Amino acid sequence: MASQLSLALVLTTCSLLFPITHQAQSSQTQLLLQVRRQLENPKVLDSWEKTYDICLTKPSSTLAVTCERGVVTELRIIGDKLYRPAKFLGYWLPNQTLSENFVMDSFITTITRLTTLRVLILVSLGLWGPLPDKIHRLFALEVLDFSSNFLYGSIPPKICAITGLQTLTLDNNYFNGTIPDWLDSLSNLTVLQLESNHFNGTIPESISKVTTLTVLSLSSNNLSGKIPDLSSLNKLEMLDLRVNELDSGLPGLPNGLVTVLLSKNSLTGEILQQYASLNRLQHLDLSFNFLRGVPPEGLFSLPYISYLNLGSNMLSGTLSDDLACGAQLGFVDLSMNRLFGDIPACLSSNSNSNKRTVKLGGNCLSGDSEKQHDLKYCEVGNMTEKSRKKEVVMMVAVIGGVCFVIMFFSVVFFVICRRSCQRALTEKKLLQKPVSDNSATGFSSELLANARYISQSVKLGTQILPTYRVFSVEELKEATKNFERTSFIGEGSIGKLYKGRLENGTYVAIRCLALYKRYSIRNLKLRLDLLAKLRHPNLVRLLGHCIDGAADDADVNRVFLVYEFVPSGTLRSYLSESSLEKVIKWPDRLQVLIGIAKAVHFLHTGIIPGSVNNRLKINSVLLDEHFVAKLSDYGLSIITEEIYRHQVKVEDQQIQTNPAIEIARDLDDDDVYSFGHIILEVLTGPRFESGEFTNVDLLIKSLSDNEDADQLLDPIVLATCSQESLSLVVSIAAKCLSVETSSRPSVEEVLWNLQYAAQVQGAADGDLKSEVTSQA
Repeated sequence: MASQLSLALVLTTCSLLFPITHQAQSSQTQLLLQVRRQLENPKVLDSWEKTYDICLTKPSSTLAVTCERGVVTELRIIGDKLYRPAKFLGYWLPNQTLSENFVMDSFITTITRLTTLRVLILVSLGLWGPLPDKIHRLFALEVLDFSSNFLYGSIPPKICAITGLQTLTLDNNYFNGTIPDWLDSLSNLTVLQLESNHFNGTIPESISKVTTLTVLSLSSNNLSGKIPDLSSLNKLEMLDLRVNELDSGLPGLPNGLVTVLLSKNSLTGEILQQYASLNRLQHLDLSFNFLRGVPPEGLFSLPYISYLNLGSNMLSGTLSDDLACGAQLGFVDLSMNRLFGDIPACLSSNSNSNKRTVKLGGNCLSGDSEKQHDLKYCEVGNMTEKSRKKEVVMMVAVIGGVCFVIMFFSVVFFVICRRSCQRALTEKKLLQKPVSDNSATGFSSELLANARYISQSVKLGTQILPTYRVFSVEELKEATKNFERTSFIGEGSIGKLYKGRLENGTYVAIRCLALYKRYSIRNLKLRLDLLAKLRHPNLVRLLGHCIDGAADDADVNRVFLVYEFVPSGTLRSYLSESSLEKVIKWPDRLQVLIGIAKAVHFLHTGIIPGSVNNRLKINSVLLDEHFVAKLSDYGLSIITEEIYRHQVKVEDQQIQTNPAIEIARDLDDDDVYSFGHIILEVLTGPRFESGEFTNVDLLIKSLSDNEDADQLLDPIVLATCSQESLSLVVSIAAKCLSVETSSRPSVEEVLWNLQYAAQVQGAADGDLKSEVTSQA
């Protein structure tokens, strides 16, 4: 009886465990199929289409998926997009990169959901765009290989958070900027391959601290300057710095090196005697540099040396008659130098026992059948080298003297001019009108010291910002004809809006804000400085401001904000049935939603602290002439929190009689919830505005269950969308409109889902186009 109970218990346990594992594998399979769609169904992944559980697929040389306990630990996909154009401008290339609908950020978001990945190899797949910082979410990664794609920009700094990373391979891409100086924080890194990119600058000294390295390949870039001393890298076996612009002497090297490739640079000086003690060295290429002197004899007799290329340098002098060659040495190139004298026996072609390939042409050596120069050519070269050193010393002395004289007179001239300029500037300041702050970032030093409202990139002035200026009340009155009724556009909870025309003909939108709290001018300017730096392609550009108050530090209670004028109108006007010629189709609506999401994501994460209560409304979304979405009335809480507090006081009085008002207010303050409302109106069109749908929860449930979609959705949406794309957007809208704050997605998640929906829609449109073409 006891044994039967034990058996039953075991069977029950197994039956419970199997569905869990099966479900986990099914979830992983769904993610991998999503990866396949985002990679636009490459041929190498055709086998996934017929497999229920991708973890069970048989590995090949181009595809491998390894799973442990039902989760993916290795993903290796090698595609067939091998062609590398000479120039790549950062845009999609037909038949070479993935399509224009591909979004690298969305793709990496999907990949990072495979959190157990230890090996990620995605080669020759046509990936294009910058590599997003979020790649660091793959905290378990040990191997990361994105070689032979179209990635550009800098290497994300947050990769240094993947402390277990052992291999980082980004060969044959278009990365630019400098080699990161944080690589020494990767304490387990053994392989670093960044060859054939567009890196510039110097090799960071910190590279010599990555003592775990066995392979270091930085060839075919634009690196210059000094090569750091690498002798501390005791585990290094392969060093490849070919085809750069390095112009220092040769570096110290560790004794364990097997392969050293330093050709086609501008390296100078003599070959270090230390190289003759690299007893594991097999392959040494120092060709096409400017190396001088006589090569160390010990190089030729190293126990394992098989390839030695010192050609096309400026080596000079004679080779010893007793020069010995190692038994493994099969190739020697000393051509195109300034060597003279007799050829050592082990390098002579006349030796019957010599079966190695030896190139000696272009020197002044005797007894060689290859073309040699006259002895005078090499002797002149040697004399030139000696005299060159003397000339350099004399030249340095002369130049130094001239520079001293020039500097002396420059200092005198500068002192005289400075005194004159100071007097002129003092007089000018007394007569000058207030002007805008056109410094690198436009921030006061006090604000930079005491506040962190802006992103680091803006603090450093790395963004080129449009001109921001201070307007006078007189200018705005003239632009709006004294704020007459014909200039009035509308009025909201945060002030009146006017259209104006500046003196230079530029049309602007002018928002007048009434401040319930009286700010000092100094306080208000600090807040306006912060608002002025909220710059993003999907935000309506703030051109300047006007403070209606005294010229001194007196209190003010009114401020005007001057924005660019976006003439094409609000998003709502492009959803209306009253103007069918303007109504935009589903793919365009998706792009508008993506633009809004990008703007909100910037407001939440691009500044510190984020602007999170922007009271999003569909009438705040404008479209420019290219149908690019621009969000207006953003970030105003920075200077108008008192307006909102005033509204709260009024609403608090109403809450006592109607508690639902408090819930509605909290929902309105949440950008994600408000964005959900905008998505709903984009889905349903003008009927949402008319109030036909009074119960939002019921509407979302009906759309999610795909009930009466033809009656609920805008006909234009139904006619131009794919079902999968539509389902994705409905799903994210339902999450946005969740009453529970914890159940709502982040703005980043909203953005990713919208981008993915656009990519799915693009693929569906492409399939439809292909089908129509084939039928024709």
